[in-house]
Amino acid sequence: MHILLTGASGFLGRHIAERIMRNDSFELVAAVRANIDLPVAQVCIPDGLDHDTDWSAALKGQDIVIHAAARAHILKEDFADPLAEYRRVNVAGTLALARQAVKIGVKRFIFISSIGVNGNINTVPFTDKDLPAPAEPYALSKWEAEQGLLDLASNSDMEVVIIRPPLVYGPAAPGNFGSLVRWVGKGIPLPLGAIHNKRTLVSVDNLVDLIVRCIDHPAAANQVFLAGDGEDVSTTELLRRVGLAMGKPTRLVPIPAGILQFGATLVGKKAMAQRLLGSLQVDISKTCEMLDWKPPYTVDEGLRRCFEKTD
Repeated sequence: MHILLTGASGFLGRHIAERIMRNDSFELVAAVRANIDLPVAQVCIPDGLDHDTDWSAALKGQDIVIHAAARAHILKEDFADPLAEYRRVNVAGTLALARQAVKIGVKRFIFISSIGVNGNINTVPFTDKDLPAPAEPYALSKWEAEQGLLDLASNSDMEVVIIRPPLVYGPAAPGNFGSLVRWVGKGIPLPLGAIHNKRTLVSVDNLVDLIVRCIDHPAAANQVFLAGDGEDVSTTELLRRVGLAMGKPTRLVPIPAGILQFGATLVGKKAMAQRLLGSLQVDISKTCEMLDWKPPYTVDEGLRRCFEKTD
């Protein structure tokens, strides 16, 4: 089975590539903006992802597309209209790739979306049946891309699979998890010792395992799947487990969440506080039942794998 992977130079994409390369049933081509140090066939897409990108060389002979490339972080000072930039790459670029995939006869298109499509906070775990409520431009662009892909699937022979992961963690993970690791590693006292929220995370190894399951599982066709580790943790609990996995003491000061939220709002950090203090739970029961899948690693195993030394 011939697979085209976009975003292979990114955190998630690299893990996907390494996993697929170990499977003799798959033949992988990585679409990259610049060559990466992996022993895999590579097609250079130097101008990046937008509505004008020519994918003909990369798509030739492919059965499956795994689309992990995206515009994920935009500084407001860099773009007058960040949403327009997200749409240029994540919507127009994605749909251009998908339309060309249909024309060339690709059988299945796997799109890595975001749990942000459902929303940023909840009191009841999200499911794929919930009405979307993207609260940020990035998540909105992912939702719009999802809609375009499902419409394309309903009018063509190409199947679409959508996967919405929450925060993804793993070795050298970027973003919020990387910040938590740095804080713990430096032994900085953190005012997060009394946070009783619940958040679903997904280890990169569990997410990759799910993506690989979706490559050829018949039940995955034209479905939306939510991802997760199958266990929810509070921010306080997560920090303690990160420290344990690192072999570092975790210095947590028990300050009530309400006080932290108030202080963060005063200094313009409300969104950051929401991610640390609010709950975001994901129901993965449909994913597990429909695909006969379960996360291969627990949260503790996933965290331990973040810090294992490899040769």
